[in-house]
Amino acid sequence: MTNLFNYIDRPSPIHKLTGASKLFGLILWSLGAMSGFHTPFLAVLTVGALVLFKVSKIRVKDISFMLGATLVFLVLNNLLIYLFSPEHGVEIYGSRTVLLEGIGRYTITAEQLFYHLNVVLKYTCTIPIVLLFICTTDPSEFAASLNRIGVSYRISYAVALALRYIPDIQREYHDISLAQQARGVEMSKKASLVNRLKSASKILIPLVMSSLARIDTISNAMELRGFGKNSKRSWYSGRPFTKGDFIAMGVSVAIVVISVLLTLFNGGRFFNPFL
Repeated sequence: MTNLFNYIDRPSPIHKLTGASKLFGLILWSLGAMSGFHTPFLAVLTVGALVLFKVSKIRVKDISFMLGATLVFLVLNNLLIYLFSPEHGVEIYGSRTVLLEGIGRYTITAEQLFYHLNVVLKYTCTIPIVLLFICTTDPSEFAASLNRIGVSYRISYAVALALRYIPDIQREYHDISLAQQARGVEMSKKASLVNRLKSASKILIPLVMSSLARIDTISNAMELRGFGKNSKRSWYSGRPFTKGDFIAMGVSVAIVVISVLLTLFNGGRFFNPFL
């Protein structure tokens, strides 16, 4: 069964960080990466993201499906950018260096390729961090750390339930798929893509019904246990902030500050090597 958005328990320094500090780092890292197009800075963030990914001990095969989906989206995004705006890089950098003549306005320019490079770097420096947050954050600990920094425990617990529910949906989908195949519904690679999609659509109704039943069961169990009655609650998985958490948050703040300073000193969001 393909794992999507699952917590993967590994003995690494990234796993030891609290969920709140990782969320703080994810937000600021993404903000620093997405706010500008300074190519050297994006390249440094990409290297840093890959290093953190290596430190986390998450294997590529653990997230191969998500990486594949991201790659497809990246290719489509760049393709659509070129199809709808093949001179976008020329407009941004204020020069036009033709590398290959094409048909009409569809020429290959150095400026357009450089812009696409920046788009790719934005993906490569943020996607690993997003996957790190998903794969190294225990939902229960994440809820406890959110409550520790002032978020209502009702909201924190709802977040934890949502994160835990994703693997449950995957498992339920897998079980229903096996049951359908046992009844003769072909869903393997032997069938055409259209037939496989039709067969997969037949799983949606039982999946939705089982999900609603599970939600009703959880809601009744929480109500019977008096969830939400008191203003505070205790947590089994709560952990105090450590030195590593403060270092991670400090680095995240530094990334945003550097991104802002580069934008100010550069006179704009775009790093222009064509001047």
